[in-house]
Amino acid sequence: MEDVWLTTKGGDKGMTSLGNNERVPKDHPRVETYGTLDECQAHLGMARATACNEEIRKALFDLEANLGLVMGYLALYPGLPEPDPSFLEGIVSRAREVVGTTFQFVRPGDSVPGAALHQARTVARRAERAAVKLFREGQLGESAYAYINRLSDAIYALALWTDKVNRECEKD
Repeated sequence: MEDVWLTTKGGDKGMTSLGNNERVPKDHPRVETYGTLDECQAHLGMARATACNEEIRKALFDLEANLGLVMGYLALYPGLPEPDPSFLEGIVSRAREVVGTTFQFVRPGDSVPGAALHQARTVARRAERAAVKLFREGQLGESAYAYINRLSDAIYALALWTDKVNRECEKD
C-alpha cells in the first residue's frame, strides 16, 4: 500500500485540484496567485521568527493566519469568506502610529526581519500581478482583489515598523 499522506502523485501530469475538487493546470492564474501568496507567507514567517518585538511578532502571526484564509479562498475551499482589506488597514494604521507619516524610500537590509519583510513585499506585488487577470475576468471579487492590492502596503508598513523597533532592540 502506498503512503499518500504527502505525495499523492495527482500533479505528476501538470494538473492540481482546487478546494472544490476542480482539476486545473498548475499554471492557472488562481494557482499562480495562491502559490505566490504561499511564498509571501514563508517570508513573513522568517520575519516573525527573527523579530525582536512581541507586538510585531503577533501582528505577523495574525497576518500569516489571515493570509492562509485568503489562500484557501483563492483555492475555492467552500465556506471561506471573501478577504476583508480592513484587516490590512489596521496594520498600516498601527505602523503609522509607531513610525510616523513621513514617506521615505528605504534600502532593505537594516535588519534581518525587515529584509525578510521586504522580500515578502516584493512577492506580494507579484501575487497582485497574478491576481489582476482573475479580477479582470470576473473570477475574483472586488474586496478580495483590494486585499491583495493592499497587502504589499501593509507589509511595507510592517517593514518600516520592524526596522524602527529593531534599532531600539539593538540599543538595549
